[in-house]
Amino acid sequence: MDYKTGLHEFEQKMPHIADKYNEFTAACFKEGELDQKQKQLIALGISIYSQDEYCIVYHTKGCMDQGCTEKEILETIGVTAAFGGGAAISQSVTLVQDTLDELKQMKH
Repeated sequence: MDYKTGLHEFEQKMPHIADKYNEFTAACFKEGELDQKQKQLIALGISIYSQDEYCIVYHTKGCMDQGCTEKEILETIGVTAAFGGGAAISQSVTLVQDTLDELKQMKH
């Protein structure tokens, strides 16, 4: 509800921006090659990965509104966790390791 209240206030103060944003997001979620259920599951995964609490709630409801089962939502959480963990490990074994190696060389 906080999001809806804030968005409404923004729409009142900045209609030229809010209208374009709302038009853009409506186009993105319009049924196409992917149906709205699939798009909501994708949005939920991205929301979880980016730790956006408002979007997590919004897209969890969107998933339910599109008929997603609890197992489909939980599977989306699993894929998101695998991706998030993958991003953490890939940066650790590359960038962090490279930095450690360079810092060790600088000490000598």
